[in-house]
Amino acid sequence: MKIDAHQHFWQFNPQRDAWITDGMGVLQRDFLPEDLHPLLQQHQFDGCIAVQADTSEKETEFLLDLAEQHMFIKGVVGWLDLCSVAIDERLEHFSTYETLKGLRHIVQAEPEGFMLRKDFQRGMSALENYNFTYDILIFPHQLEEAIALVKTFPNQNFILDHCAKPYIKDGRIKTWKRHIQTLSGFENVACKVSGFTTEADWNNWDNTTMQPYLDVVFKAFGTKRTLFGSDWPVSVMAGNYAETVGLVEDYIAQFSETEQQHIMGRNAQAWYHLKD
Repeated sequence: MKIDAHQHFWQFNPQRDAWITDGMGVLQRDFLPEDLHPLLQQHQFDGCIAVQADTSEKETEFLLDLAEQHMFIKGVVGWLDLCSVAIDERLEHFSTYETLKGLRHIVQAEPEGFMLRKDFQRGMSALENYNFTYDILIFPHQLEEAIALVKTFPNQNFILDHCAKPYIKDGRIKTWKRHIQTLSGFENVACKVSGFTTEADWNNWDNTTMQPYLDVVFKAFGTKRTLFGSDWPVSVMAGNYAETVGLVEDYIAQFSETEQQHIMGRNAQAWYHLKD
């Protein structure tokens, strides 16, 4: 299968979705499966992974309902409160949903040390008992903390979202590169090649701009632990769907056909335990 391993759906709510500021007006509307499906078909994708954008169980239920209604949504990365004393019960409840494949928390918005907190790590210990991935959403300054987390939980599979959002617009790479290399040394970690264009100058990027950062990621994680994701609809701020897909497909043309298939779908199947 060819899989877009990272995208979002929402019914826009200005209060809930306060992260969508006035400068992001193009995102201030509903984005639903009927908007994405034609784009997936146009680019020969068989399906997608819907990822949470709000920290609530209601969001998880919303995405699971969409997956029940639309067969092309192959999996959901939802949200549960890993810091809750009731996390075991909530995991048990949601483990009955076949399309729930992983969990995520918007750690990029949390204070320093969040992933090292005892309550969060207790929740991670509970997560290890289920066949769920954990998507790591962070900024580059949180990479050292992420390294400590994955080292603590070697039996838990992690996927780094958006390559930890490198500072492409500012042209900074050195420290991020060093931490990416360290993180990739843990075999229980994969990396989503997603979100690059929105970390660059939205109106002034090209493939050459992205190449040094893509070089780092593929050299570190290889072709068996990298997953393509569009980050649609957030990515439309910096280009259309064809440009987002084209950036990665043009870059990976240097690899064998089999390696390209892994990046564009097989790795998503493996890491999210998707059925054919």
